Amino acid sequence: MYEIVGVVTEVGSKVTKFKVGDKVGVGCMVGACLSCESCSDDLKNYCSKMILTYNMAYHDETTTCGGYSDIMVASERFVVQITDNLPLDGAAPLLCAGITVYSPLKYFGFTKPGRHLGIVGLGGLGHVAVKFAKAFGLQVTLICTSPSKKKEAIEILGADSFLLSPDPEQMQAARGTLDGIIDTVSAIHSIPPLLDLLKPNGKLILLGVPNEPHELPAPPLIMGKKTVDGSGIGGMKETQEMLDFAAKHNVTADIEVVPVGNSDTFKKK
Repeated sequence: MYEIVGVVTEVGSKVTKFKVGDKVGVGCMVGACLSCESCSDDLKNYCSKMILTYNMAYHDETTTCGGYSDIMVASERFVVQITDNLPLDGAAPLLCAGITVYSPLKYFGFTKPGRHLGIVGLGGLGHVAVKFAKAFGLQVTLICTSPSKKKEAIEILGADSFLLSPDPEQMQAARGTLDGIIDTVSAIHSIPPLLDLLKPNGKLILLGVPNEPHELPAPPLIMGKKTVDGSGIGGMKETQEMLDFAAKHNVTADIEVVPVGNSDTFKKK
């Protein structure tokens, strides 16, 4: 588990950013080389020696256990502050899903109110993407294969419109209407219909990792000057920025809290 939140119980003598009693979080990484170009640019997530929060060898050769432990010790470089008005349970998934969608929204310029963004998929990443996009003032279209997701997308999450991707008439009517698309789906799916939805200079940003390569035709990219990009988590500075933005705009993940003793039952759901 790599979305860990809690309260500081002890700090080392050289710690300056946190004190006992602070609400804090640790996301997907707990270490890096701290000397490469990526580390110097506050992009430790791209360091070739990045250490994940779970199941990796730490600097002292112990194995990181992530949230599967009673306590956690971490370098303050990889800890973020959680403000008092942001609930710990709703904030925890933001340390992975939240930063994974927030980072490309910022990097690719989808923070200007009025821009039209499509979001493919309404799972863990997708529902948080809708919330952040609306907080930035974007016009949001949820693109999905299941009509049962329409009510949640529009009435609960606040998406402006819903596009059923298996419906050729709906897809045809929406051609050339989107400035960008955030694709959160990890299963293999057709990319060309998504490219058709983009305006000229539009961007398709892939966040999901399918088991097989996508088919990517060249003509739609060339004729429309469209691009296909990818993005993962952000750096620590950006992760803190994301949490502060979430606190300001009341963005949290939709969650179900279960007792630790019931974890096996929860996994079967």
